Amino acid sequence: MVKIVEHGLQHEQDVVDLILNIQQNEFGVPVTLKDQPDLLKVKEFYQQGNGNFWVAVEDEKLIGTIALVDMKDGNVALRKMFVEAASRGKEKGVAALLLQKAFDWCHDRKIQNIYLGTVEVLKASHRFYEKNGFVRVDANDLPISFPRMPVDTIFYQYSFVK
Repeated sequence: MVKIVEHGLQHEQDVVDLILNIQQNEFGVPVTLKDQPDLLKVKEFYQQGNGNFWVAVEDEKLIGTIALVDMKDGNVALRKMFVEAASRGKEKGVAALLLQKAFDWCHDRKIQNIYLGTVEVLKASHRFYEKNGFVRVDANDLPISFPRMPVDTIFYQYSFVK
């Protein structure tokens, strides 16, 4: 059974290994740990204000991650949404569980919008976000407070304000 829990120090190395493996080996995204110092400072970077970081664990093995960064303006940025290849897909539902945890967190804190950036090669993630109510937005329409990653070229917004 998959459990979604808050990131703790015991998850640090597994998170780094999972994310770098997916980025570099699976999708060929030229990003290193040096480019992502936030992965070694989760509490300071993510677990502040309206931000947080969660991991998906199954049988004591870390299989997925999702994080929110507090943008300090009633909005958050979704970051570090990764699920290992063997745990992807509708059957497993790991990505949906992670996203629901983030949605619940935002609802409880009356967050207005979630913004995210991604790269062109992650086509399945684009479909996943769109299927879950995210709308593609132009980079020029992002709030100034959005923590933009240099490799990101595609951006989405999910609005809780209907």
